[in-house]
Amino acid sequence: MMKTQHYILGNWAEGKGEGTPILDSVTGDHFTNVTTEGLDIPEILQYGRNKGEKLRKMTFQERGLMLKKLAMYLTKKKDQFYEISYRTGATKIDSWIDIEGGFGNLFANASLRKLFPNQPFDVEGDPIDLSRGGRFMAHHIMVPREGVAIHINAFNFPVWGMLEKCAVNWMAGMPAVVLPAPQTAYLTEAVVKEIIASKILPEGSLQLISGTAKNILDTVESQDVVTFTGSASTGKILKKHPRLIEESVPFTMEADSLNAAILGADAIPGTPEFDLFIKEVRNEMTVKCGQKCTAIRRIIVPENLIEEVQIAIGKQLEKVTIGDPRLKEVRMGSLVNDAQRNSVKEQISKITKTAKIVYGDFDDFKVTGADSKKGSFMKPILLREDNPLQNEAAHITEAFGPVSTLMPYKNLEEAIKLSKMGKGSLVSSIFTNDDKIAKEYTISAATHHGRILILNRESAKESTGHGSPLPNLIHGGPGRAGGGEEMGGIRGVKHYLQRCAIQGSPTTLTEVTGIYQPNAKYKEAEQHPFKYHWEDIEPGMSLKTHNRTITDTDIINFGNVTWDHFYAHTDITSLEGSIFEKRTAHGYFILAAAAGLFVYPNKGPVAANYGLEECRFLRPIYHNDTVYVRLTCKQKVDREQKGTELPSGIVKWYVEVFDANINVSSSAVENASEENPLLAVATILTMVQKKQTVFAEMTSESIQKYLNKLSEETKPKWGTMTPQHMLEHLEYTYRIASGEIQDFEIATPEKYLEETHSTLYNYRKMPREYDFPLAELSKIKETNHPDLETAKTKMQEARGDYLKYFKQNPDAKTKNVVFGELNKFEWYLLERKHLNHHFEQFNLLD
Repeated sequence: MMKTQHYILGNWAEGKGEGTPILDSVTGDHFTNVTTEGLDIPEILQYGRNKGEKLRKMTFQERGLMLKKLAMYLTKKKDQFYEISYRTGATKIDSWIDIEGGFGNLFANASLRKLFPNQPFDVEGDPIDLSRGGRFMAHHIMVPREGVAIHINAFNFPVWGMLEKCAVNWMAGMPAVVLPAPQTAYLTEAVVKEIIASKILPEGSLQLISGTAKNILDTVESQDVVTFTGSASTGKILKKHPRLIEESVPFTMEADSLNAAILGADAIPGTPEFDLFIKEVRNEMTVKCGQKCTAIRRIIVPENLIEEVQIAIGKQLEKVTIGDPRLKEVRMGSLVNDAQRNSVKEQISKITKTAKIVYGDFDDFKVTGADSKKGSFMKPILLREDNPLQNEAAHITEAFGPVSTLMPYKNLEEAIKLSKMGKGSLVSSIFTNDDKIAKEYTISAATHHGRILILNRESAKESTGHGSPLPNLIHGGPGRAGGGEEMGGIRGVKHYLQRCAIQGSPTTLTEVTGIYQPNAKYKEAEQHPFKYHWEDIEPGMSLKTHNRTITDTDIINFGNVTWDHFYAHTDITSLEGSIFEKRTAHGYFILAAAAGLFVYPNKGPVAANYGLEECRFLRPIYHNDTVYVRLTCKQKVDREQKGTELPSGIVKWYVEVFDANINVSSSAVENASEENPLLAVATILTMVQKKQTVFAEMTSESIQKYLNKLSEETKPKWGTMTPQHMLEHLEYTYRIASGEIQDFEIATPEKYLEETHSTLYNYRKMPREYDFPLAELSKIKETNHPDLETAKTKMQEARGDYLKYFKQNPDAKTKNVVFGELNKFEWYLLERKHLNHHFEQFNLLD
């Protein structure tokens, strides 16, 4: 019998011994075993710590792009995971939540790269001035921990459970050791095999221990992080492990919880909210056969509606087809195994000591396409507890299956009290169209729930539902739910980073953080900063502008242009009792005037104004005041190329507007008793083009130089072209560019054309061995000209015709078979890529 494998120490391996048999949840077939016997756990953990250095040194942008690439790779492989997932008893919808939901976590966390600095560590919050003179300050940095993230996961989401955690620790720069539950470890194994095969992650970023390793915590260290998802009882045992306490290892627990859904008093039968409530209860009871940590376990409804709710839920559950999850008509599959089914029955028996079953039973139900005796099937069970304030079984006992308990409340205060009797849950929801009810419930119940969903007719169409944790929101809850938090966007990433307060001078901390700190020394730019490409700009690079005196006419004209006639700018007779002494310049005029002082007018690497992050006006500026500006690079943020724009990055510029009549050397920076010359500050963003260093520029002179190297004996580094084939191919392409040849259809499908077209703008080389769609028409398989020298001449003549055509028709567009309609600039981009590709093919480039 085959065994579910482990990926450890850079290799796939099997545990020793026979192990525990794992059965198909639907058919009962024995198809694999799980064993962790013989694994050297300390060595595995140390391997991850040692190999994690490469991941830690990557920038947030690099990690984010890595996650995006991995998500796209796995998405292409998704169909094979569905086939395996059916063995867990999951339907297509169940598997979609697990599989594609997991990939979605990778995508979501990849996008967080835009919110972090362009470096391996984070700079958190605002700078803190620790002195009156501005020469001693503090900041907080957050660096990747040097340990491993150990994830002990539950059986119900073998893909999502791994990726929702790993996406976050990888984004933080920390490697992971994943321990999926043995019941479904085979599905986790299948995904990990593709992850490893992709070679997208640095080696050591992911290790897989398929099953339970009871000694996993025995050698954890202070730099490690442990997360656990599973039962509260197991989580409490792990949380008390002596090694966790001794090493102060962060431990996050996400445990089972008795989540509650509340039906608002206004949501009576016939309202959209009532229908939404019934539908959501049915879904949460049956999706994943109720094996969700976020499923609705307690249904809390107004006492006057309990009969109608019971009947409505029963009718909906009766429509649920149970059986083989591979069948389209089946809406609920099986529990993971018989042991889980027996556990659910046992928990139900505890609840029924005071409650009663009002829908469903253990024996009398139909199974479609499967044998109920072989698979771990179970009918949905709806219980009813009529005295929920007196009887606590339904509030403290979780039946982890298609089970929920209905209970009444008299008023909203009682509903809130009942929701809290679960002693902490991952999620609660309230269905109401009355925002006052929604507010009162949310504010009062928030202490006991990690997330609260307010659902009504307005949000229903776009709602993700009661039971759906989202990557950008925290997933966790207080008390019984574990007291931890997972995911949560930036919050989740910070769980795997170590926060450190740093102190020093602004100049020193600018160098440490990579972000300019106010009052740091400026690095005077040798030329205007807007002349530099993104790579050549560095934090602290600064320009001091010339002076400008603000006149009365400036202020009046700005008011007339903008229609901003606020009294301080227009009515000097109304200044008595205000903070203003004279006619005051508009704040936005000062910002615009500052731009006028620091903007470089000529075309250069600065492609566009990208936005404004902050702006503060520190004191009024009056007519006849003279100002100047300091433009200083504050921070650089990388940005991948998008659409039809050249590769660029974002530069954040710190703009300081100073009073030219106050000497900075005697200002508040040096002496707190002096008047501060600083009038306004702002952070503006510009999109700055990156250097093009990949391709040689193709001019008539450079092309001639490269062609002089080409002879009949020149051999290609790849492909089957001869030198003459290559030149005639280029000639043919130039004749297409000039419009001489246009009798063909664009070969790229419409749905891919925009994306393909945009690749002209990036700095990536053309792929080798590409099969040119017009190869037959261009007749590159047989030569047209008598010799190589003639081919060189004809190619250059065709290029001359192309240049002449666009000189005479600068706004023209001609068709390309791969990239669609191209204008003059786009043909230039294509020519540069295309000639570099073929000149490199024949080793002609310098």
